[in-house]
Amino acid sequence: MSSLGNIIRKEVKELLTPATVVPIIIMALIFGSLGGMVGGTTNKLTEKPTVAIINQDGSLLSDFTYSDMAAATKIVYNQSDVNAAINAVTAANGAAVIVITPDYGSNLTSNHSGTLHIIWIMAGSGVTESASSAPMQKVISTTTTNVSRYLIDYHVTSNSTVILHPIALSQDTVFKGRMMIGINPDVINAVVLSQGILVPLIMLMVIIFAGSTVITSMGLEKENKTLETLLTLPVSRRSIVMGKLVGAAVVGLVIAAIYMVGMGYYMNSLTASAPIDLAKYGLTLNLFDYLLVGISLFLALICGLALCMILGIFTRNYKAAQSMTLPITLLALIPMLVTMFADFSTLPTALQAGLFAIPFTHPMLAMKELMFDNTGFVIAGIVYNAIFAAVAMFVAVTLFKKDILLTGRVRNTNKKSGWQSMFSFRKR
Repeated sequence: MSSLGNIIRKEVKELLTPATVVPIIIMALIFGSLGGMVGGTTNKLTEKPTVAIINQDGSLLSDFTYSDMAAATKIVYNQSDVNAAINAVTAANGAAVIVITPDYGSNLTSNHSGTLHIIWIMAGSGVTESASSAPMQKVISTTTTNVSRYLIDYHVTSNSTVILHPIALSQDTVFKGRMMIGINPDVINAVVLSQGILVPLIMLMVIIFAGSTVITSMGLEKENKTLETLLTLPVSRRSIVMGKLVGAAVVGLVIAAIYMVGMGYYMNSLTASAPIDLAKYGLTLNLFDYLLVGISLFLALICGLALCMILGIFTRNYKAAQSMTLPITLLALIPMLVTMFADFSTLPTALQAGLFAIPFTHPMLAMKELMFDNTGFVIAGIVYNAIFAAVAMFVAVTLFKKDILLTGRVRNTNKKSGWQSMFSFRKR
């Protein structure tokens, strides 16, 4: 083989490693799954929305409106009890309760717009949840056009304003069991998603920064032989690894403090500029909530730093350390993308369990969950992250006592094969 061929073979062998290929495969699977979620949302847009329709008027115009909307929807309740209608639509995972008000027909015949009271039902927030109201909005638009034609065909009114805008909407929203008066789903999604996207994004940036710092530091120490010098000092390896982890923890604490200060200003500005009064609906955080978010973030950082310490042990030089940050980045990217597209509470149980197992999920969801008084979920995440961090730190301490710390690979000390040789360590 020519010299050029040997060089190409060498470079491909060094670059095309499991550390570089596996993350790409995982990314492809993630985006494939997200594509499936988007495809499912698209299918929902073509289905008839599930609704309840209550006709409180009984006039010809209200009967026409009822019939027109019934033809384009799937009705699960059509009696007179509004609360029963809300329960029926909620149980059916439906879109809305439509109430044709008692003065609907009389208003239209007296040159005024008829009023439809829409009570939207929202189980959660996210891209997929926000799309669920689109089919119902299309039905309302179509019905408005048909009512205009009815007014013209039967000469009900000659008022051009009423003909162009025959229906006035009064909108409320039941969001996760809370009745929000005068608010439509678009406004709620805008507020919830604004903090639901930014928080995971900042968390992702913090994890990438802190993780890459730890891993590249380990790679540089090995490449510059400073780690070997450190190991020759009369200090136990347990003390060395604990010192590194405590130092990394201090950095994580500083990052968490800066993060929480910034988030405090962000939430205050969000509350001031929001199109709805968040405090009116109890969607605010107190000092204890901020403390829980800070603890959740700090423990997630400790988990990430401990994982990075483990990965750093397997690095042999600075170049190899660059690709080792990808697994940690992926672990932070998965919950960010999934929770952006869908609300955690509406996900399948298996997917919820998978996201819960990722330590970075909990600080990403903490603020949103606390806004809706789901304190138990946040505390459970804190306990899980504390256990995860303890286990990861124990593994890091154990690996620091092996030859893999200096070699970056498992050393085969006797003639074994298969899985036995992969887990054979020579103790120092």
